[in-house]
Amino acid sequence: MSHEVTVGLEIHQQLDTRKLFCDCPSCLVEEEGASFQRRLRPTQSEMGEIDRAALAQAERKMRFRYQAPPSASCLVDADEEPPHAANAEAVELALTVAALVEASPVDEIHFMRKLVIDGSNTTGFQRTAMVAMDGFLEVNGRRISIASLCLEEDAARKVETSGSEITYRLDRLGIPLIEIATGPDMHSPDEVKEVAQRLGSIMRATRKVKRGIGTIREDINISIPGGARVEIKGVQELRMLPIYVEKEMERQRSLLSIRDILQERGVGPAAVESIDITSTFDGCTSKVISGALKSGGKVLASKLPGFAGVLRSADGRLRLGAEMAQRARTRGVKGIFHSDELPAYGIGQEYVDAVRQALGSAPGDAFVLCAADEAKARNALEAAVERANEALVGVPEETRDPQPDGSSTYSRPLPGAARMYPETDVPPIAVPAERMDRIRANLPELPEARTKRIAADYGIHEQQARQLVREGWDDVFEEIAADREMAALAARTLTSTLSELERDVDISRLDEAAFKAAFAGVSAGKFAKEAMPDVLRKMAEGKGVDDAVKELGLSAMSVDEAREIVAKVVREREAFVREKGMGAVGPLMGPVMAELRGRLDGKAANELLREELKKLLS
Repeated sequence: MSHEVTVGLEIHQQLDTRKLFCDCPSCLVEEEGASFQRRLRPTQSEMGEIDRAALAQAERKMRFRYQAPPSASCLVDADEEPPHAANAEAVELALTVAALVEASPVDEIHFMRKLVIDGSNTTGFQRTAMVAMDGFLEVNGRRISIASLCLEEDAARKVETSGSEITYRLDRLGIPLIEIATGPDMHSPDEVKEVAQRLGSIMRATRKVKRGIGTIREDINISIPGGARVEIKGVQELRMLPIYVEKEMERQRSLLSIRDILQERGVGPAAVESIDITSTFDGCTSKVISGALKSGGKVLASKLPGFAGVLRSADGRLRLGAEMAQRARTRGVKGIFHSDELPAYGIGQEYVDAVRQALGSAPGDAFVLCAADEAKARNALEAAVERANEALVGVPEETRDPQPDGSSTYSRPLPGAARMYPETDVPPIAVPAERMDRIRANLPELPEARTKRIAADYGIHEQQARQLVREGWDDVFEEIAADREMAALAARTLTSTLSELERDVDISRLDEAAFKAAFAGVSAGKFAKEAMPDVLRKMAEGKGVDDAVKELGLSAMSVDEAREIVAKVVREREAFVREKGMGAVGPLMGPVMAELRGRLDGKAANELLREELKKLLS
């Protein structure tokens, strides 16, 4: 059966324990602490091979500075002391999740070193261990395979990039992660989100995973028929998963169209070479070019025979130029220019014609320019031309970084098997059958059981309970709903109100602490529950509860003030009230609540309205 898209997921979930190989707390801090510098180089695997992804990182020649806050890092994080034995609680949690997804544990857990030289690990590698394999979960009646479940350490946190130096903070380094890799079993963008939600709710069932943005990250492996496996690494927002899949499908389709066009034209690989055309740009007003020349740089150009029209088509659908620019930036330049986008950016037609002449271009040819330090410009054009030549084959396998709009940008080639070798400093951990029997006999409440219990215990609809569990709001709901009067409001707010807000505001600031503060405001009488959507909208903009209430003019209203407003609404509709009698309560509640503007609880407003109607009708 042919599918429009094939997707596999890797989910990385931080555990709420101490760090994996030392006793430091696993928390993020604001302090910088002492700093030190490192350079990292790729090493050979056991088989004497150097991983292509590691090599690509090494070619960037970056320097790395590390901040070591004393409250959240130690000599183990700085790679000045050997790792301690793996954290027992983290190992137990990994085995528990393995049992929850029906995966078969290994007999012995052995940690490996995975080569990583982007600076995010002081050692130049990440410690990771296979814990279990061959599990599965059911999602919408379909069986999704779990290929592997690993326990690994999180990377250091990037805080700044300045030129060729990256600064990392060691607070996040070493926080334990469970990594779950599914099989390539998903075939629609929405299914990817549903599987991620299901896995998230299973891990949250342990009650020992961290919550909030950055504590769970998804890597998405995507391919379409005729395309190639592309990994989008480090997606942090669940709601964005379908968008990343859709946009990658579009990108791969576009690259396949470009391949077909080039093949129809009989285009062959372009020569990976560039010529110096600096003198051609004397007097050019382009800021990029004049700036590069003032700082002693050069303008270099490369010819792409037969590539005209595919670097950027008139309708914007074909965009090979953007792919080439992303590849060029990995060589340290800010960008490139290509013939499909010129004349523009201060480069007039006369310069375009002069470049064509210098390159000896025919009408169907394209070209690419770079203005920078000569060595960097040559390197960048080499990368850009190599990327153009890859278009003759179709979609290159690569790792890409997610962007906020759902698109992605080139990061590095897909890593191969040459990046793993044994960790000799951490002893293996035996997993006897008795241990797994004990874990299976004491498994936490699964999402289905939790859904039923929450619905029954708090008197809310099962659909609401299911949504709370699926989207991870069940813990905060139970905390708020401990005050039973808040249960219905909490369920409505965390399901439908939140979905409505998400359509037109960025809700990333609305975390557990924000919701608890908002409900505490209702409990304390700072504002009426009817104003909850408006207050949350303000809080999504970064306001605290008190500031939101003040800005919205929701400060508590006395009963006398409210009675006066209700009486006014009744007087203005006296004829209607006399006609309907007490049947006017329902129709008048809308105008009354609109006048009260969330400053009085609906129940209290209803009582006042009834009192005023009785007075008028008596």
